[in-house]
Amino acid sequence: MKYASFRAVAYVVGLLLLVPVGCSKPPESHSHADGEGQPNVFAGEYPILVVCTTGQVAEMVARIGGDHVEVKALMGPGVDPHLFRPIASDVDKLHRADAIFYNGLHLEGRMSDLFVKMARRKATYAVTEGLQSRHDSRLREPPEFEGMYDPHVWHDVALWSDCVRDVAENLAAFDPRHAEAYRANMEVYVSELEELHQFCLDEIAKIPADRRVLITAHDAFGYFGKVYGLEVFGLKGISTEEEKDLAHQDIIQQMIIERKIPAVFVESAVAPRTIEALVEPCRDAGHDLKVGGELYADALGEAGSEENTYTGMIRHNVRTIAEALTD
Repeated sequence: MKYASFRAVAYVVGLLLLVPVGCSKPPESHSHADGEGQPNVFAGEYPILVVCTTGQVAEMVARIGGDHVEVKALMGPGVDPHLFRPIASDVDKLHRADAIFYNGLHLEGRMSDLFVKMARRKATYAVTEGLQSRHDSRLREPPEFEGMYDPHVWHDVALWSDCVRDVAENLAAFDPRHAEAYRANMEVYVSELEELHQFCLDEIAKIPADRRVLITAHDAFGYFGKVYGLEVFGLKGISTEEEKDLAHQDIIQQMIIERKIPAVFVESAVAPRTIEALVEPCRDAGHDLKVGGELYADALGEAGSEENTYTGMIRHNVRTIAEALTD
């Protein structure tokens, strides 16, 4: 047992040494075929054990898979996927899984090489792969993110709905026996997301036009702002790994004062001090800036809370933003 644990730790260390540090990341690879090039088709005992990375991906797979899958998430509430490093027990979970689903677009940047290795042995899917392969025009390519796509696609509910459809087809191909059930579950979930998308449009429209400015710790809400009509500014870039640019902070601070923006927002997976640093200087300059509340940018909320579901997280964010910017 000790020898097995040592080997697992050594394996993780070896993989992590292969993962680039910082924002320079290689293109992600995906494989849905076994080592001999044959499509992966489930042939084990039900339920299918699926390991996912983030909470929102895990919920998606669970909703589509229903009773035919058992879903485990590697990252719990408040875990920053940009900074997440797998430990030996995480790698063991991935080895034991029948299938793996992750966000992709380098959200889980420190695990990219690990997914490539796993894809050689078992069904491994990025839920955003369909968007990328179709060259979806809604994908954001921020210039500061080295020509790669912004991974925070779940903040555009309509875009995330397309990922739901893709995952249903992934599961149907992996487990043809229950393909109809997966597609039926998908339709129910997509219907809920259509209502959620309209809720977002309606609530954000209630904010006075000159106040539709969203300022957060990092640039996680670009999709949200683009589809629902807000200007979005982050003190950090796409990844929370990036250092805060003090000159950029000064520009945002001056903009807040000049445009009389009433509130800024902290994030559940980023230290509050990142955004709180804006408040005192603005107040010293005579502008009563407040922290409008906590948003869920990269992770779901605590177990048992409304925010522990994808729809609950989005509704919470929308209500928090609308209330703070309307007051």
